[in-house]
Parts: sequence; C-alpha cells; structure tokens
Amino acid sequence: MNRTDRKREREKEIVLLMIRLYCCKHHGTRKELCPECRELAEYSVWRSDRCPFMETKTFCSNCRVHCYKPIMREKIKEVMRFSGPRMMLHHPVMAVRHVMESRKEKRRLEKEYEN
Repeated sequence: MNRTDRKREREKEIVLLMIRLYCCKHHGTRKELCPECRELAEYSVWRSDRCPFMETKTFCSNCRVHCYKPIMREKIKEVMRFSGPRMMLHHPVMAVRHVMESRKEKRRLEKEYEN
C-alpha cells in the first residue's frame, strides 16, 4: 500500500469513527448505524475514494475544493463539530495524530498559496 492509499484509508477510518460516535450519541445506536448516518458514511467513503487531490492533501478539511453536496457537507460538519472534541476521549492517539497532521498540512498549504 503506497503513501496516498494509507492517507486515504486513515482519513476514511477517522470519519467513520466520528460518524459512529455521533450516531451512537444522537440516535441511540450501538452496533449498526442508523439509515441517515449509514448514508453519510457511505457517501464520505465514496467521495474519499474518488478524490483527485489525495496526493497533495491530508484531510478534506484542508482542501480548497469542497466536493460534498451541500446537504451532505452540512451533515458532516455537524458530525465533526460534535465528534471532534469527543475523539480525545474515545480515540486519543488517533485524535492527536489527526490534529498534528492537519495543522502541519494547513501550514504547508498556506505557504504554498502565498508563493
């Protein structure tokens, strides 16, 4: 598995964990996602699998092109606003790694766009 594939898989894993956490707390699910959250999870995986910018970005949040449909973008924002802070309790290593990688990537992109 090359570097791009690993990034893509890591991003999908984080998003799916965040959706699972959100669904559990908001919809009372345990093992399976509710239909709405399952649709969002499938959509996020589908978008990630087709991302043409994966080699040059770390996470969707750092991308200048937002490829999610507006309704799905609002749903994923809601999930991330809720789950993001809670990831430190449920998946601390993954959460810290995500924050560090995201900030590093954001700084790199800002420098790139300045030039």
